[in-house]
Amino acid sequence: MKYLLAVFATVFLAELGDKTQFATLLFATEKQQHPLLVFLAASLALIAATGLAVGLGVLAERYLAALPLKLLAGLGFVVIGALTIRAHFTG
Repeated sequence: MKYLLAVFATVFLAELGDKTQFATLLFATEKQQHPLLVFLAASLALIAATGLAVGLGVLAERYLAALPLKLLAGLGFVVIGALTIRAHFTG
């Protein structure tokens, strides 16, 4: 249960305010769209994307077990963050 809550909290916080959430908000503002349909479509898209990520994670663990995947993923995020900061200051 503790692991489930940790995954939920991590994904929930990561999704708050991201571009996907803003896109969903914009879809919901269209008067011709029923909000429930927007919710269902966005939820199904998130479920599909998460299913793909879990499947790729299982394959990565199975075939790349010798590599330190968490370290590589963390370094990837650091590189992306550094490039984003650099782009901010260089225009």
